[in-house]
Order: sequence, then C-alpha cells, then structure tokens
Amino acid sequence: MVGRHLEGELMLTHLAALLLAPGAAGLSAGTSFLTAAPIEADRPVQVAAVTGDYLYWSFPATAGQQPHLTATVTLPPAADRHGAQAWTIEVFDGLRRRQPCVAGEQSPIAEPAATDITLGCDLRQIRSWAEPSDQDPLPGTYYVRLTSTEIPEQDLGLPLKVDLTLTAEKGDTGADQGTLAAPLNPVSRPGTVSADVPTPAVSPSADPDDTSAFSFVPEFSSRWIWTTTGGVLAAVAGLVGFSFTRRRRP
Repeated sequence: MVGRHLEGELMLTHLAALLLAPGAAGLSAGTSFLTAAPIEADRPVQVAAVTGDYLYWSFPATAGQQPHLTATVTLPPAADRHGAQAWTIEVFDGLRRRQPCVAGEQSPIAEPAATDITLGCDLRQIRSWAEPSDQDPLPGTYYVRLTSTEIPEQDLGLPLKVDLTLTAEKGDTGADQGTLAAPLNPVSRPGTVSADVPTPAVSPSADPDDTSAFSFVPEFSSRWIWTTTGGVLAAVAGLVGFSFTRRRRP
C-alpha cells in the first residue's frame, strides 16, 4: 500500500512538472469572455474541440509589446466533410472592443480537400497612453476568439484540433511611450500670489488721479482728420440728395 501511494505521488509530481514546464502546451479553452482560458507568450496551446465551437483565450499585454497570434486548425478528415469551411480569429481588449489586425490571415477559407488551415493576427503596438477617441491598444487583458463562420450544417460537431501560439515582441518604446515628469500647468492655489509671477507695472498714462475735464478726449491723431473729412462729405451728400428729392413749387 505504501509503495502504491508513493508511486501515485510520483506520477502526480511528474504530471505537474510537465504542465508547469516553460514549453508545456495548454489543454483548455473557454466558451465565452468570462470563461476564457489564460495563456502566456511563447507557450503553445493545443486544444481538442468540435466544429461549431467558440473558443476563447485571454492574455496580458504591456506597453511596447506587439502581440502576434498564430492558430492552426487540424480539420476533420476530408471524407467526413461536405464542403469548404471559413474560419476567423478575432482579438478584443478588456472593454470588448474588437482590435484590428495589421497583418496575418484573419479569415481564411479551407477547401474541401484541405487537411488544416492557418490563421494569424498581428496587433498594433501596445501604447502606454492614448486619447479616448484614438481607439489605440492600451495595456491590459486581451481576448482571443476562434470560430468557424461558414460551415455546412452536416459538418457541425466533427472533432478537430487547434494549436495556438502567442508571441509578444518588444517594439519601439521610445516613439510615443513617454510619461509626463511634471504637470503641464502649475498647481494654482486660490488666495496666494506666486513668487515667480512678475507684477505688471502701471502705465504713467493711466494715472487714476488725472480728473481733468478733458481727460476723456483722446489725443490728436490722423483719426481726427479722417473723422472730420468723413463728416463733411456726409453732410454734403445729404444736402445734394435733399436738393434732388425736394418738391419744387410751380
């Protein structure tokens, strides 16, 4: 009994070591965003599924990374299939917003005689910040969905195998991955005067004690000439117009 118990513990330890090894492949996939199976970069995933399933995985991404996904679907035997199959791989951010793929075969079609099909999706570089309207990828958790979009109804439920690989290379972290070292605007404190703000000097012409009777009259300039000339011309035009329009006596 003791020997069997020790043998069982050794088998469990060996199995745990295989699952936790750096090159070990994952053996699960979720069926929704809530049950998405977590994966890591450079650790391949191999899942047994059936046609018609929605397979979900999740992975973390940090600023500067460029995630690259490659999925290979081993299709059921050609003798059991009844036509071509269309597959698609999609990536969503933590807010369930679909992210565009800048490279990779995202929605290929498998011919009736094909034995497997390969899909790929390269995301844009993860940024450390972005404007709300930019829709740029930000650090956080991302979700992968793999499914068949067009398939003959007779082929639903056939067994297949999926191999998924995630790589996350470092991109150009110095292009727009900066952070603010100090606020753009100084912190204002109501009721206090900043010491480094100079006090504007009072102009001599704006003397508040100047209360003469003609202090409101502006200084003489060319505006006086143009204003006077315009007034005279307006008066002359008025008189000429009145002379043409007034009723003459018989």
